[in-house]
Amino acid sequence: MKITNFLRDFVITFVIVFIVSTILSYIYSLIAHSASYVDWEASFRFAIIFGIIFPTIRINEKRQKR
Repeated sequence: MKITNFLRDFVITFVIVFIVSTILSYIYSLIAHSASYVDWEASFRFAIIFGIIFPTIRINEKRQKR
């Protein structure tokens, strides 16, 4: 049950962070470089990192409350 909760939280966090970082990367490239460029590598990297960290922190907080 804990694995399924972690995977569900990972997927939700991954999708949200990926979408937000992609949009922000696109907006930054428009403003700073006047080019419509999306940094897919950075968006994917942030999504993986935050997708692992946020569910792990949530699980540790639940353990400490018990």
